[in-house]
Amino acid sequence: MIEQLTKVKQYLLTGVSFAIPVIASGGILIALSIAFAGVIPGKGPNFADHHFCLLVSQIGGAAFAMMLPVLAGYISFGMAGKPGLAPGLIGGLLCGNYPADSFPGVKAGFLGALVAGLLAGFIVNMMKKIPVHKYIRPIMPILIIPATSTFIVGILLLTVIGHPIADLMDTLKVWLQNMGTGNTVVLGMILGAMIAFDMGGPVNKTAFLFAAGLIASGNNHVMGACAAAICTPPLGLGLATFISKKLWTEDEHESGIASFAMGTMGITEGAIPFAAGDPVRVIPCIMIGSMVSSTIAMCFGVGDPAPHGGLIVTPVIEKPLPYLIAIVCGVVVTALLINAVKFATQKKQVAESDAA
Repeated sequence: MIEQLTKVKQYLLTGVSFAIPVIASGGILIALSIAFAGVIPGKGPNFADHHFCLLVSQIGGAAFAMMLPVLAGYISFGMAGKPGLAPGLIGGLLCGNYPADSFPGVKAGFLGALVAGLLAGFIVNMMKKIPVHKYIRPIMPILIIPATSTFIVGILLLTVIGHPIADLMDTLKVWLQNMGTGNTVVLGMILGAMIAFDMGGPVNKTAFLFAAGLIASGNNHVMGACAAAICTPPLGLGLATFISKKLWTEDEHESGIASFAMGTMGITEGAIPFAAGDPVRVIPCIMIGSMVSSTIAMCFGVGDPAPHGGLIVTPVIEKPLPYLIAIVCGVVVTALLINAVKFATQKKQVAESDAA
């Protein structure tokens, strides 16, 4: 069992290593476009007066659109080699919004891409074991396996996996709307946990859209809580790699720098490389950190009239000092918690190795 889990982790890390440049490129370009364009309260980035910034943002958006296909594609590649690329890439693409209005996709986000990559790799490996005639064998890895496995993965995503996720998202949205703002602490904790859970995925977007929708009705406080939570995971993980360097690999240190930069601009996806490689430990830690940030912001009545998060919206934040305090508290909690968990895990592994 442990051996199988180790293999799965390695597959996930393969996908992450290829996805990191894509995530970093998209995040940096979007962050720069927002920084130079500025933010209009209640409307978002001021791209109307800064057309070049809009172009930069669109390029960054294209990079983010490639994130899920690359992640799923190379998870599958890590499992099954080149025959796994096609079903993984296409499965990851189907987890987004491809192709726009004509076909909305399954909107399964980051978690869906992980499942798609693992599913594609598994199916391809199963097909490799099928005995075939010697004349058919040469075209199996370049034609038959990719096409067949892509069909199977696509059908499963569109008919089995996608609908339950969509139903879950709708349920969560209705639940949040019914809860309202009656219980400030509980709502802050729930929103923070949702923002961090899948780092820009369907659960994250449900909480974000709920908060953004309340801005039009004059309630900026829910968006203020979400804005603080949005940047906490990437900032916290980036800080963790700085304060305890021995616990992290060289690649993770590089990811930490990119993560910190994206967190400053309010891009939660900066935490994805860490979560994809070690979801069991990372996701609970970033959820707790974001819960701290969002709850503190909610309790202090922080308001955010701009549907965005991170330090970039600080100039338009209502009560900016409590906003920054909330972010700092959540970031520190995230960094200390993940480092403590990693230290305990590594210490246990060393003890088991010595005992063996």
